Amino acid sequence: MLARLLSFTLYGIDARPVEVEVDISPGALPKTILVGLAEAAVRESTHRIERAIVNSGYVRCIDRIVINLSPADLPKEAASLDLPIALGILAASGQLDQEQLSQYAAVGELALDGSLRPARGTLSMAMEARNHQQRGLLVPAENVREASVVEGVDIIPIQSLTEAVGFLNGQLPIEPAPFRWEEAVEEYGRYQIDYADVKGQEFAKRALTVAAAGSHHLLMIGPPGSGKTLLASRIPTILPSLSQDESLETTRVHSATGLLSNGESLILKRPFREPHHTVSEAGLVGGGSVPKPGEISLAHNGVLFLDELPEFNKRTLEVLRQPLESQNVTITRAIGSTTFPADFMLIAAMNPSPSGYGPDGGHRVNAQAMERYLSKISGPLLDRIDIHIEVPAVPFRELADKQEGTNSAQMKEQVLQAREIQERRFASAPNRINGRMTTRQIREHCKLTPDAELFLKAAMEELGLSARAHDRILRVCRTIADLEASELITEIHLSEAVNYRSLDRKYWS
Repeated sequence: MLARLLSFTLYGIDARPVEVEVDISPGALPKTILVGLAEAAVRESTHRIERAIVNSGYVRCIDRIVINLSPADLPKEAASLDLPIALGILAASGQLDQEQLSQYAAVGELALDGSLRPARGTLSMAMEARNHQQRGLLVPAENVREASVVEGVDIIPIQSLTEAVGFLNGQLPIEPAPFRWEEAVEEYGRYQIDYADVKGQEFAKRALTVAAAGSHHLLMIGPPGSGKTLLASRIPTILPSLSQDESLETTRVHSATGLLSNGESLILKRPFREPHHTVSEAGLVGGGSVPKPGEISLAHNGVLFLDELPEFNKRTLEVLRQPLESQNVTITRAIGSTTFPADFMLIAAMNPSPSGYGPDGGHRVNAQAMERYLSKISGPLLDRIDIHIEVPAVPFRELADKQEGTNSAQMKEQVLQAREIQERRFASAPNRINGRMTTRQIREHCKLTPDAELFLKAAMEELGLSARAHDRILRVCRTIADLEASELITEIHLSEAVNYRSLDRKYWS
């Protein structure tokens, strides 16, 4: 007897449909054959599935079982195929009514007692089930909040193989899981940190406001203990809240890598990723025999913070250059290629020298050691970072000051006003923020006053800036002008933007 049902496997962050076919026929000896380019985790599942079936109270087949996972040329590596294979065996052996199998897809890993364990990537799988006109998707109960975000498909929470069989046989009614956006935002969308916690550093807060308003990349240089990490970690609190589409995009990446917290249905706060400086190239941009997303994709729609920037492997840093321009990364392997999203704000922090201090503070600095330290960061990478600022040590009088500084709410209000202007400006364009403007958009929207044009010419000649740096200065100018609600870019706006580009000439001249 032959049974068929639909399931899914992950390839990158995308769910690919897998048709599970199970054929049971008489044989001299009981034997289970699994075909269809199954990886080790799937091949080993036959023993687990057999015991789960028996321990759930069903009859073990003593005939020849052939399990085919189609398409045959697609690698299948997830244990989430356990449940559909078990259901196929029960249907082919006459222990499960096949009528509902064409309407419901299934995913989930089985334990030996027949209970279900959570699977990775159920959000992408639910979206693919909807695309294949499935009435519903059976998922482990722990994944139900994540999968229920998808509209147009019933998400059925299942705790065991017995429950799945009872539901498909019509003996156990299970209501589809609902999803309420407002409740999820209230539970998971609040921040516990604030820029009010940071004493002093008002100049740095201003630069961070500009960076957040236009999604510009930023580099902070300063001695240890000056607050660089505190400043960086609070950037998500001043960025606009995630829209539903952005939340779905971000959640797909985190779901595919198994990073969603228990019970968390959606990523509702801007991601903040802080990889250690020992991270590999594959860990940063993604990779593996079956490509998986790296840190830059986990930071999609959020912030990638690289602390102690010169301590990163230079070759590892260089792989960031292309994603910073294209906002995505394509990983190619012999079995195919996949593209991961990588639209993030890069925030980097570093000390001015290996000792942690620069010559300005009266400290003795070995010039050669400082030069070797700074040379780990290439000019092309620096050119792609829009804003460079110094973060000096905070004097005692500011630390002891009882008056609260600028807080996140005040900074976010400015950011949102500037973003609204950009939304109107780029209403018909795919790029909706100043930091992603194309060359044509720069020419169209960055109108300088005559005095500002002369100032920019003088700054370009004096600082020896590249054409890329010229465009990035204009992008930052546009954001500064938007913060002032000014249509024209004046010399004052340009002066602030050029000031944000002077440090690379001070330290790397």
